[in-house]
Amino acid sequence: MTLVDNITKNHFSIDEPIWIAPSGGLLDINFVAKFDLQKIQKSYPNLWRYADAIAIDQSKGIVSFNEGFTPLEPIVIKNKTIYIKHEQLFSTGSYKDRGATTLITKAKQLGISKIVQDSSGNAGCAIAAYAAKAQINCEIFLPENTSDNNISQMQAYGATITKVNGVRKDAANAALNAAKTTYYASHCYNPWFFEGTKTFAFEVCEQLGWQSPDSVILPAGNGTLIIGCYIGFKQLAAAGIINKIPKIIGIQTEVCAPLFYSINNQTPPLPFTNNTLAEGIAIENPPRATQIINAILNTKGTIITVNETEIKLAWKQMALLGNYIEPTSAATIAGVQKYLSNFDSTNELIVSLFSGHGLKSKSLF
Repeated sequence: MTLVDNITKNHFSIDEPIWIAPSGGLLDINFVAKFDLQKIQKSYPNLWRYADAIAIDQSKGIVSFNEGFTPLEPIVIKNKTIYIKHEQLFSTGSYKDRGATTLITKAKQLGISKIVQDSSGNAGCAIAAYAAKAQINCEIFLPENTSDNNISQMQAYGATITKVNGVRKDAANAALNAAKTTYYASHCYNPWFFEGTKTFAFEVCEQLGWQSPDSVILPAGNGTLIIGCYIGFKQLAAAGIINKIPKIIGIQTEVCAPLFYSINNQTPPLPFTNNTLAEGIAIENPPRATQIINAILNTKGTIITVNETEIKLAWKQMALLGNYIEPTSAATIAGVQKYLSNFDSTNELIVSLFSGHGLKSKSLF
């Protein structure tokens, strides 16, 4: 088990406190996951039940709120039953807790005493909460338009908040500068985050009776869930647990869709903007864009864009079914609706998610 530089292909020890390779290349984890289904079945119903499939030594202690194994509920959308993972039910209100528990566990085991992170909201809340439990000092860099509710949540966990003039990419640049001297607990650069997000795939397959869905429809900002799912489904297939890897469908907003234009070899007609209800996926330049696109293309998936009217309508429709979700989460549901309208999904078993709780953002009514 090693860390691998995705540029030079050089290997590094997993006990080195690095989040990026000396070459500047992104790091991935070289690891063979194992699945003992009987052992898993007897384990506590959280994401750490997949101990042998997570590249972290639990005997050294973990930082956990018993997170994971969120409900997988059938919901009818456009007269078709699809399955929704209720990821808004995590401790901090979003699926980012999956990556936070593994990343902060690894940071704690490495003896890290201070971390930095950048976020538009959910990732910052998750990292701040787990850092508080681990007693690790945490500084979060935020764009100036970050939701007050998210800022209050991070501050409640004791995180130091540094607002950056500008938009999401400016906060990321500020965090990268700070990370020259401090460990970067980044949800897109740091490979240990994906050890958590890949458990989404494990749980979905287990909840479906150890079978794979035909398609998964996921938000596509920094791609942390897309990359994690691709890793997770590949590991399940390599272990012989499932016989196919589902199509991965990514959802972006029309006003900020770099992955959509890249995957279609098109030039965007206008500059991208962060002026969208779905602020959580308004990422102009995802650091792992190539990996996201490869995950989608390798599974014969695609990227769909949605507009602000479609996001707001999907948000209201879900609310009237009793589901209070954030607008970024509603963008994914709008993407589900568009997929059902524009693609032949008659015989497909489709899984998507509510990615964040509505209490973290302003109401759209």
